[in-house]
Order: sequence, then C-alpha cells, then structure tokens
Amino acid sequence: MQGSFNRSGKKKPMGEINVVPFIDVMLVLLVIFMITAPMLTQGVQVDLPQVTSEPIETQEDNDPIIISVDRDGGYFITLGEDSTSVTLDQMSERIVAILQRRPGTPVMVRGDRNVPYGQVVILMSTLQRAGVANVGLLSEPPQDG
Repeated sequence: MQGSFNRSGKKKPMGEINVVPFIDVMLVLLVIFMITAPMLTQGVQVDLPQVTSEPIETQEDNDPIIISVDRDGGYFITLGEDSTSVTLDQMSERIVAILQRRPGTPVMVRGDRNVPYGQVVILMSTLQRAGVANVGLLSEPPQDG
C-alpha cells in the first residue's frame, strides 16, 4: 500500500507544520502597524532656520505678536507697546482674536532659559490649536568675551 497508511489502517502523524495561516496573520499585523504608526507620532511643527540666524524684517504696520514665558512660568502677550499677562487658558482666545483682526501677523515665542522645555512645548501646542501655522523662536546673540 502507498500513502500515509500503515498496515493497521491508521494514519501516520505528519511531521510538517502548515505555515500559511501564520503568514496570513503576519501580513494582517503588518498592514495594521503600517496604518497606525504615522498616527502615533505627535509634535508641534515649527519651521526652524537651516542657516545662521539673522534679524527678522518686519513691516512697520505689522508688529509681531510676542509671547513670553518668564522664569516663574508666567505667560505674557506683547503686541506693539502693550504687554498683557495671561493664563494658558486665555492664550488661545486672545491669539484667535488678534489674528482675526490682523491676519498674517507673525507670532514669536520668547522663553527664559531656565523655563522647563515641556512648558514651551505646551505653549506651542496651544498656539497650534489656536490656528497659528508658523511660530518663530526669539533668542539673543551670544555675548563675546
């Protein structure tokens, strides 16, 4: 007799594993991970300069909105000569109101060097939710000596 039967008519155990179902599962998992991986990245998009920084040219009639974070973590909005202390919750409302009156106004962030990085990231995230597309970061030139 040929085949996998022995003399007693019982079937011999197969020594091979069918891997086709495992391949199907792996392909499904691969597709799931490929779709979800781009959604897991978070961040605030900021256009940083690629060269040494130079002073920003502003038009006389379009003063930038400068948002400052002081050493104690307080937030201030400066527009022209007016500086107002605000909370993070009030920040979005004020920025939206200013940008509705003056669209295209540049927004700059000035943070104290001792402020935790996370606090500046939270501020930039708040600005992004308020509809600010581009945020500039202000700094002072290094002192020689």
